[in-house]
Amino acid sequence: MKIIINIIALLLTTLTAFASTGHQISIEIANYEKDTLVLANYYGDKQYIKDTVAINEQGKFVFEGEEELDAGVYLVLLLPDNEYFQLLINKGAQHFSVKTDATALTEKMQINGSKDNELFYEYLGFLAQQRLKIEAIQKEIEGAKAIEKDQLNKKMTTVNKEVDTYRKNLVATHPDLLTAAFVNAYMEAPMPKFEGTEKEIQLKRYQHYKAHYFDNINLADERLVRSPFLFERIEYYRDKLTPKHPDSIIVTLDYLLEQVQPAPETFKYYLSHFLYEYATSKYVGMDAVYVHLVEKYYATGLATWTEEEQLTKLKENAATLKPLLIGKIAPDIKMFEIDVEGTINAKEDENKYQRWRAKRELTLHSIKSPYTVLFVWDPTCGNCKKAMPKMVAFHEAFKDRGVEVFAICTNTVQDDMAACAASIKEKNMIKWINAIDPFVKSNYKKLYDLTSTPQIYILDKDKRILSKKIGAEQLPEVMEQLMKSLSN
Repeated sequence: MKIIINIIALLLTTLTAFASTGHQISIEIANYEKDTLVLANYYGDKQYIKDTVAINEQGKFVFEGEEELDAGVYLVLLLPDNEYFQLLINKGAQHFSVKTDATALTEKMQINGSKDNELFYEYLGFLAQQRLKIEAIQKEIEGAKAIEKDQLNKKMTTVNKEVDTYRKNLVATHPDLLTAAFVNAYMEAPMPKFEGTEKEIQLKRYQHYKAHYFDNINLADERLVRSPFLFERIEYYRDKLTPKHPDSIIVTLDYLLEQVQPAPETFKYYLSHFLYEYATSKYVGMDAVYVHLVEKYYATGLATWTEEEQLTKLKENAATLKPLLIGKIAPDIKMFEIDVEGTINAKEDENKYQRWRAKRELTLHSIKSPYTVLFVWDPTCGNCKKAMPKMVAFHEAFKDRGVEVFAICTNTVQDDMAACAASIKEKNMIKWINAIDPFVKSNYKKLYDLTSTPQIYILDKDKRILSKKIGAEQLPEVMEQLMKSLSN
């Protein structure tokens, strides 16, 4: 008999263990006329469809599978308008049921078998009640007298304290639940009282706020990469709390990546996200961030998911961009100054071309000027033609202030080089240095990462890069700012 009991107990244990694996989420929705329901999940700043099910004979929508869902915040989408409600999915707790009404999805939500979701919707209900109280008090304040307003403000403070207490109790009682992580994320660290001038106080408040911004968020909690709030918080920290300077951004990204690194999926997402952001950034100088990310994380093998071919391209691209970062000495290039009055015979040999056609051989670094603007253009380029009058006007305005223009026409002996001289005369670009590399010996296109024209670089007297890849229409303003900042 004892043997039979033990076998039954073992069987029950096995069945229980089997039942708890995978996921099974049963959903009933009153007043929902469609026969299909969609399950999606957050991932960073996007949402992805995970599953689609049809209604069964019992009038239920059942999302199920042998594998557990990745933990995080999920969306249940109603067709055709994609109205939705959220579900919190935790590891080891993915068998539960949901009942609600399409006319009031959140208000009529009933959860059975998921403590996380029960607490989540209780919390949402509590917030809704407190919000009504606040709105009622605010309405009273509008027509109240000074003494009454003071009492009403105290009532509002009491309501806010109730919310704060509720949140703290929830987090303390259920620290491992996703609801607690969600609630905790929206509790800000208290701000101390600072002394000093108004400007000093503002700075201290900013520094304290930034230093404690993530106090209530565990960035290494991998569940949070599949939530709507982690991306918002990280982007705010990166975009609003960090000065828009490459060095400051690099410090911020290294800090964030260090914090999320214990969570492999989160680390993968944010490293890839940041790399794309700064590879495609429109802001001048942000390629320094891109180069840093490639060198520190990809080239060192930390981005283990990257295929070898892609990794090689990233490293090559970073190696090309590194010498062109703002603050670096621009690569020197040897050119020939164009003899605008002459004519070109592309069939002539190199030596005869140099004797007859070129005014002189010169290098970029040989130009003696407080500032040099490198301008690369193509005679057939539409954008170049639009830029030329702006460049001429710029040169006229700045030539007596220590600015020289070193313009390179991209045509070669294989092209119509006469078009360079013709464009120079037609657009009145004679007064600056016009150069050409007819036999492509300088390799300047690769050295300067020239994938399109026109291209503009601003260099100082030592040929250090001050700014780059800006439009001709921006050049006067940028030049003025640089001159002002360098004169201080």
